[in-house]
Amino acid sequence: MNTIKETNFHFEGQTTFYRGKVRDVYTINDKYLAMVATDRISAFDVVLPRAIPHKGQVLNQIAAKFLKATEDIVPNWVISVPDPSVTIGRLCQPFKVEMVIRGYLSGHAWREYSAGRRQICGESLPDGLRENDRLPAPIITPTTKAAVGHDEDISRADILRHGLVSEADYVQLERYTKALFGRGTELAADRGLVLVDTKYEFGKLDGKIYLIDEIHTPDSSRYFYADSYAQLQREGKQQRQLSKEFVRKWLIENGYQGKEGQKIPEMTDEIVSSISERYIELFEHITGERFRDPGDIDILDRVKRNIDAALQDLGHKK
Repeated sequence: MNTIKETNFHFEGQTTFYRGKVRDVYTINDKYLAMVATDRISAFDVVLPRAIPHKGQVLNQIAAKFLKATEDIVPNWVISVPDPSVTIGRLCQPFKVEMVIRGYLSGHAWREYSAGRRQICGESLPDGLRENDRLPAPIITPTTKAAVGHDEDISRADILRHGLVSEADYVQLERYTKALFGRGTELAADRGLVLVDTKYEFGKLDGKIYLIDEIHTPDSSRYFYADSYAQLQREGKQQRQLSKEFVRKWLIENGYQGKEGQKIPEMTDEIVSSISERYIELFEHITGERFRDPGDIDILDRVKRNIDAALQDLGHKK
């Protein structure tokens, strides 16, 4: 299968290289980032052994669409998208927190709530809520950004007390987060979806705050189907989700939750193909656009050529 499992490029002016769980990031002239959305897939903070065809393209193109659709709210890091799997953008200094916002009691928030906790990241929740209930109002539940391992919940008060973000900047991050979630909710509704929760990352460049990384993708967000939401809640049934949750479910059903001593189940060609098909389905449902397979024989060669051309164009614009 023709996938991007990893890249090992070298570009003119390259100063650093970073390999994350999913992205390979090249810093150019300490000014730009060339971010390759690979086809690696992670779950339970572990990168699975096989890459998923088209996954990187799906995430990169969804993020590009929604970054464009929100640039009137907050400037973002993107300069160009020269390849289906690549974004070129400004190098910003990332804030040390991720802004998670939740409109519904799902996932991690539900697990905390069901364990008896009524405060999450300093936000109080009323008694009597059920899993996936809509919250009285969206809440921001920030996390620290962990270089290794799990991100940790943190409150607004602790962020300010530890000086992770200045108060003036944090107030602005909250405003941007709420406005972005509002826009994301509207865009999701247009597609018959409910934006349940999501996360945003921000950075700063020359004193200005930018939205960075990806937004509103199935890896960073959770969606429900709007047409069945109310009935399923009334009946106390699980919601139909449009997210990466199906991968976690397959792993759990096969005895893997990322715990010590557990073995990742075999990823057969059939499993890999089915995950790829689900990601394409996610793309088409979220964006309302038809997925286009570039069909390249040598995907790495294409990516390298397109990044080289984009960087050369940036050089001419200096």
